Amino acid sequence: MAEVAGSSTDLSKSQLSYQWIKARISDSTFTPGYRLVLGAIGKELGVSAVPVREAIRRLEAEGLVTFERNVGAQVAMIEETEYLYTMQTLSVVEGVATALSAPFITAADIERARSVNQAMITCLEDLNPHRFTELNLEFHSILFENCPNPHILDLVHRGWNRMQVLRDSTFSFVPGRARESVAEHENLLQLIEAGADALTLELAARAHRTGTLDAFLAFQKSHHPHDVSEPSTRKSPRP
Repeated sequence: MAEVAGSSTDLSKSQLSYQWIKARISDSTFTPGYRLVLGAIGKELGVSAVPVREAIRRLEAEGLVTFERNVGAQVAMIEETEYLYTMQTLSVVEGVATALSAPFITAADIERARSVNQAMITCLEDLNPHRFTELNLEFHSILFENCPNPHILDLVHRGWNRMQVLRDSTFSFVPGRARESVAEHENLLQLIEAGADALTLELAARAHRTGTLDAFLAFQKSHHPHDVSEPSTRKSPRP
């Protein structure tokens, strides 16, 4: 159990609880959709639920946490509209980059990509969304890094970096999408091995990316009454 050092006042305990939770959101220990259970966090920190509740209220005000009736406090996706726009853009530029990269992908690259995809399949047995997302980037990097157009490649890098800023791990919300994703990875590899034309490969890569976005949007639609494409004005009840 982690002991909370410092003053015994509720204010200091609240501040320390706030810092502890925020640090774990920032380093993706607590991924998007992770439930923040007051009692469990309080036990970990050696404090009551009161300062933890105050800390969660602060994080909610900052947009890092959402609170939903009958669900409780959860780590939020930051800027849902930015996620939407970034994924739409990434689907286009990564699709092009993958198609342009294909002629330069070697048999050794294909073997390495399959090895990463196998690690992702193994990861499905006890899904760790953050680790799965790391492997996902490693897989796709093999497919797009040989893109000879530096401007397009820069846009792809910007998109992935933006996803990291958004703390994206869509698989936290829609774990079923992870299984579909690894199957689509193998399809992409087979297309490259078969020498598929650039347009076919580009569209397959784009469909793979938009499939993840569509899964996330479907989740949002079923769990939230507001349209994800519009900034939310809904106020959440307090924890």
